[in-house]
Amino acid sequence: MIKGLYEAHLPVSCLKQSIEFYKKLELELAYQTDKLAFFWIKKGQSWLGLWETEKAATPYHPSLRHVAFQIDRKDMENIKEWLEQKGIPIQSAFTFPPEKQPLVLPNNPNAHAAIYFQDPDGNSLECIAPLRLDFEETFDMMSLEEWNKRNNEGVTRGIK
Repeated sequence: MIKGLYEAHLPVSCLKQSIEFYKKLELELAYQTDKLAFFWIKKGQSWLGLWETEKAATPYHPSLRHVAFQIDRKDMENIKEWLEQKGIPIQSAFTFPPEKQPLVLPNNPNAHAAIYFQDPDGNSLECIAPLRLDFEETFDMMSLEEWNKRNNEGVTRGIK
């Protein structure tokens, strides 16, 4: 029945400013009104709604105001530079400073590479790529650089 996630929504304080930010992420504007904009994440499959509202001042919590964008594993190697070239700073996450990201999340039996940043309203954004799925291995969170050295690889094997 369920095939994927079609839409997610975030509150923003200034729609015009947010539209410019999400265009920097190379998302395509799909629809816009005075207080709402939708951007295609993958055209015809998923989009992100931005709502101009006073709710943008709601304090961040992981259950609120967070969206993770899936990227290809090979793109994770260059994501930090790509974001920095667009003037988007990397945020510390899980005690890992920006210079130690992307990081590897040990969500056993899965492992994902991720990097974290924010939009102009402080909404938490993440780019994430699976490294291993359904593969039992216990390890601590580490940088992607450490993961690659440990596994002696650039692009990780084990994706099913």
